[in-house]
Amino acid sequence: MSENKAPIGIIGAMSDEVDGLIAKLDGHREECVSGIKFHTGSLYGKEVVIARCGVGKVFAAMCATAMIIKYSPRLIVNTGVGGALASGLSTGDIVIADTLCQHDMDTSAIGDPKGLVSGINKIYFDADPRAVEILTREASALGLNMHVGTIASGDKFIASREDKERIISEFSASACEMEGCAVAQVAFVNDTSFAVVRAISDSADGEATMDYPTFLPSAAANSTKMTLSLIEKY
Repeated sequence: MSENKAPIGIIGAMSDEVDGLIAKLDGHREECVSGIKFHTGSLYGKEVVIARCGVGKVFAAMCATAMIIKYSPRLIVNTGVGGALASGLSTGDIVIADTLCQHDMDTSAIGDPKGLVSGINKIYFDADPRAVEILTREASALGLNMHVGTIASGDKFIASREDKERIISEFSASACEMEGCAVAQVAFVNDTSFAVVRAISDSADGEATMDYPTFLPSAAANSTKMTLSLIEKY
């Protein structure tokens, strides 16, 4: 498949993060691959494939792998919500990943730096520069408060001051969530461009469990706006 005809892939963990995008598809079709429903069609005249992967790094990696093998996307966008780590971030604000890491990957007991992914010897995975540039520009155009930085992924909902401060100290991360770096690692291994965008749903501290259900819908709506803008301009 030629680059200009290859689809843009979109992965979100939850229905709130992808349903608004699926609803806008022209020529919507659906098929199941490896137990995952993939929704294909077009947005802004461009072919896209959208999937809800489920929560956590394993589901995200499964989905990204199946998407790459089946659809050969030219870009994978992981969209959704996340917790605020950087100061000055409020619910609904946008964090655009220029790099991603896994805050729960830890083989430091045998001398490795924390976050190192064994076998490929990387801690940080770099997002597609063009996608980062477009997302940054579009966030400003939409009037959304935006921050570009590291997003840290892990299989834990961060809801304590201690965990929050550890991730900031060890990885200088701006936001945390549970899927992005799994998508990034799969994309890197498969030589596929990727982008990760998160809207802040909670403060990733002791208040997070109260903030999250309240602000999830509005935060997810902002991440959907950003994803649509990226598809239109990429």
